[in-house]
Amino acid sequence: MQDIKIISVVGARPNFMKIAPFIRAINNHNLNRSEAIRLTTDDGRRTTDDRRRMTDDGRQMTDDSRQTTDDSPPSSVISPPSLKHLLVHTGQHYDVRMSESFFTSLGIPDPDINLEVGSGSHAEQVGNTMIAFEKVLKEHKPDWVVVVGDVNATLACSVTAKKEGIRVCHIEAGLRSGDLSMPEEINRLVTDRLSDLLLTPDEISSENLRKEGVPEEKIRFVGNIMIDTLEANRSQASILDLEQIIHANAIEEFGTISPHPVQNSTLKIPDGSNSDSINPEKVFNAENTYESRFKNIIPSDKEYIAMTLHRPSNVDKLEVLEPLVDFLLQEVSKEFTLVWTVHPRTRKQLITFGLWDKLVRNENMVLLEPLGYHEMLRLTMGARLMMTDSGGLQEECCVLGIPCLTMRWNTERPVTLMEHGGASILVGNDIGLIRKAYHNAILQETKPSRPLLWDGHTAERCLEEILKAT
Repeated sequence: MQDIKIISVVGARPNFMKIAPFIRAINNHNLNRSEAIRLTTDDGRRTTDDRRRMTDDGRQMTDDSRQTTDDSPPSSVISPPSLKHLLVHTGQHYDVRMSESFFTSLGIPDPDINLEVGSGSHAEQVGNTMIAFEKVLKEHKPDWVVVVGDVNATLACSVTAKKEGIRVCHIEAGLRSGDLSMPEEINRLVTDRLSDLLLTPDEISSENLRKEGVPEEKIRFVGNIMIDTLEANRSQASILDLEQIIHANAIEEFGTISPHPVQNSTLKIPDGSNSDSINPEKVFNAENTYESRFKNIIPSDKEYIAMTLHRPSNVDKLEVLEPLVDFLLQEVSKEFTLVWTVHPRTRKQLITFGLWDKLVRNENMVLLEPLGYHEMLRLTMGARLMMTDSGGLQEECCVLGIPCLTMRWNTERPVTLMEHGGASILVGNDIGLIRKAYHNAILQETKPSRPLLWDGHTAERCLEEILKAT
């Protein structure tokens, strides 16, 4: 069979956890192919040797036996195709904490091509990605473009590929929130409409596609590829030390004030320094750093609440973000340590709205930089409760059995909800709903739930379906 060339695309952090197992499946396929050819060739050589020994009195071998002396596999054996793979990173997220650390920890090879699109408006990201990706397609002429998830890179590259007459496979197809105010929902709808092969994570997603009129032959239920990554890494994550994670990732820059201002009388001014140039509100000695406070509040498993927050609907309006911060400070932090991994967008808004200093002053609040995959998984595994607007964390909490307050009014992952046997409950950003769900959740014991085919082998099925469709 002719070799198959595949280009897979990533653009932002949610993609990385999904592409890692797919690349691993491609590598395993090629390794298995090489081994199968080697074994077949060895068998062919042994057959030739046997026939040679059977010839009488050194007579010349028959024409048939001569034909088997070739090192190639017998013509009756069809070897699987070799897969030529290129990884394209659009550069939507490409920095150490939001991108590079994930490539390293998940064993993703360096991108073959980085489009370096960078940040910008949705239109700028999509447009710039299409312009740059078109050049890649014209140069490399792949058989398939594989896109994952619902980021801007997914939309841009699927549109560009179809305009070039190249087949598109969408991993994680069929997810629907029904909310067209979400850019991700638009990306999902357009990508699924254009894709030649739609690989769904659950049966609800498959049914969504059928309702939209997608032909049955394009839909393949393969399971959740995110869980492949979880299962491949949970043992490694489980042995990480929570205290080390907190100390290594504590936010060191926290606005214009210190939680424990250093008095002028305690300052040690180096020789030759001008004391007037030193602001005591910004000076920290070894006993007054924010990080040093953690020595007294490092929580044990199930004694802390974990939190992430990044969606514009939750962080871009003062009237939404301020009541949430007040709830966290006045209620949650009085019962538990709150460990909050702060997204850059959220941090910017907290500072803009004058809420950052409130959080810093609270001694039961741990504010962390965005974590690598293993560190975040370890934090999730030990949490009493997760508060998040992340779809990926919804899925992980479902499998891990961690109660999850999903701070959204809708979800494209209903299979993770408690009403479907999962661990998540939708609370939006209404403090009344959040408060009620919070008090209920901390008293509940949620058992792990594993939807059908969330078994750690989805990437293998994805690749199998691509090969069948080629």
